Amino acid sequence: MSLLVMVRHGQSIWNLENRFTGWTDVPLTEQGRQEARDCGELMNCIPFDLAFTSRLQRAQETLRLILQAAGQTDVPVTEDKALNERNYGDLQGLNKAETAEKFGAEVVHQWRRSFESRPPGGESLKDTADRSLFYFYAKIVPELEAGKNIIISAHGNTIRAILMDLDHLSPEQVEQVEIYYCVPMTYEHHPDGHFAQVLLPDCRIVSAPQFPTRHGT
Repeated sequence: MSLLVMVRHGQSIWNLENRFTGWTDVPLTEQGRQEARDCGELMNCIPFDLAFTSRLQRAQETLRLILQAAGQTDVPVTEDKALNERNYGDLQGLNKAETAEKFGAEVVHQWRRSFESRPPGGESLKDTADRSLFYFYAKIVPELEAGKNIIISAHGNTIRAILMDLDHLSPEQVEQVEIYYCVPMTYEHHPDGHFAQVLLPDCRIVSAPQFPTRHGT
């Protein structure tokens, strides 16, 4: 059995400014950096073997700070654009409230949350799910099957797409799922291939020997 932990990046500059970010490469705020450090401290008793993240700096910096706080800076990291946030196309950089006023709140809500609606020039959640799930099953699941503990630092819609598959959610259900900054979502991967969501152990009171050691050590 192996462990999968997924974490959305900490607050970014454009999150703070309430802008659509998508593939625009913006940094974390200082609050976002602290969120990542706090998250890492919660997981310092979980021995990670591998880490995966997107090509966007807000997810990469979140992962780096998590691993630093967890005392695991030697964990190999793979970066891939398949884990990038949903591409919001022409909406990227626009203030969300102003966009809702311009196009109508219901239209913007459909662009943001419905499974198949695409914003102008952008991706639907289905598009995001297609690329992220292909990568997840091609590159990450084989490592879990090999018994390795993995952390993914990614984005709200990327994680939402993976959760939809792991938790067998309908498109209507996944529209209601909120993914919060730096709140770990933890799954056990069992030898028969199924995933079971579990509570993250409190590493302040759980000793490291209760968890599997790093693969191959």
